[in-house]
Amino acid sequence: MPKPRKRPRDFNCLAAAIVAAVSWAVPVPGMESYAIDNSGFLYGTVSTRSGKEYHGFLRWGDEESFWDDLFHSSKEELPYLENRSDDERESRRRRPYRFFGHEVHVGDDDARIFICRFGDIAEIEVLRNDHIEVHLKSGVVMKVRGYSNDVSDAIHVLDPEVGGIEVEWDRIERIRFAAAPTGADPGVTRLHGTVTTDSGAFEGWVQWDKSECTSVDLLNGESEDGKVEIPMGRIRSIERLSRRACNVTLADGRTLRLEGSNDVNDDNRGIVVEDERHGRVTISWRAFDKLTFSQPGASGRGYAAYPPLGPLEGSVHTTDGGTHRGHIVFDRDEEAGWEMLNGSHADIEYDIPFARIASIEPGRHDESRVVLRGGLVLELEDAQDVSERNAGVYVVTPGRGEPQFFEWSAIERIEFEP
Repeated sequence: MPKPRKRPRDFNCLAAAIVAAVSWAVPVPGMESYAIDNSGFLYGTVSTRSGKEYHGFLRWGDEESFWDDLFHSSKEELPYLENRSDDERESRRRRPYRFFGHEVHVGDDDARIFICRFGDIAEIEVLRNDHIEVHLKSGVVMKVRGYSNDVSDAIHVLDPEVGGIEVEWDRIERIRFAAAPTGADPGVTRLHGTVTTDSGAFEGWVQWDKSECTSVDLLNGESEDGKVEIPMGRIRSIERLSRRACNVTLADGRTLRLEGSNDVNDDNRGIVVEDERHGRVTISWRAFDKLTFSQPGASGRGYAAYPPLGPLEGSVHTTDGGTHRGHIVFDRDEEAGWEMLNGSHADIEYDIPFARIASIEPGRHDESRVVLRGGLVLELEDAQDVSERNAGVYVVTPGRGEPQFFEWSAIERIEFEP
């Protein structure tokens, strides 16, 4: 669903203002001894309508900072949805689009969400207002518009000559991505840890409340002695106590009981973990038990580790015993390895690149069995991709003529080629 802006802080602090303006330019004392690896950080050139360019580490608003973070918008061109009959259009018109259990009213059923990792993008061209073109590494250009604050937030650039600059979205003409130069120093470390839940543990890169992801980002709350703002790099662990409060254990061993902000209660927007086994998971406050931070000395996969990903190829096995091989268009709009399958299980949301998926077996109701290339099996539900609301699958076979279409209910299994 659209990413709401983080709730304003209910008190002012000079340190918070500095972090908000520069995003990460000031290291946390005591963190300098950590090995700083810059390969996972967003880096590139922002060209403005005034003709200027700024080069350096990038941050989208106060959120996305790394290549495995997700860019969200809404697709403008949907050729396979145009093939629907008038009866089908009418039956689905103005029904809400379900995304992780939420009903998102986006006008009509023609609207579809664009999601990809920043590491899959070569450049972004801002055409006008919230209309943009996303140039993928594969050479595909996607026309998208609005939908989330990814297409409106200011971009922070840590330019080594200028210093920190916040470029408003309407002043941007183009953003070109590149790997950070060897030795370039973002000045901070990326958060890494293990989150325990009733469904097991998830280990990887952490984004707290879908926002705090570096050692200088602040955790806000009220202790029994007053309001606090704690740099995330000074925290050893966070443990949920109830809907309203949690225990925060600091690196020096002290523990504070905090409440009173969406950082530390059930208004938290989710704890994101980039887990090597699953891909990106977002854990709700209800599912969250404890986060224990670790010091990996790295920052995630570098820009070069995201190869150009081409069309989805594979086989659709139908309930009547047929097998149909070719280019796959999933849910009538997802047709490349960089696109994302969305689903949830036990209050945990999953965003999985199709390139990581070996097969999908539709259930008969609101769930599907998803097998990843490493052999991990997930039972996912709730979202349109994996439920009976899936709009169906096209198979495009060269030389066959018209694409073959299969209703979701007619599909036994979809197998994707590596």
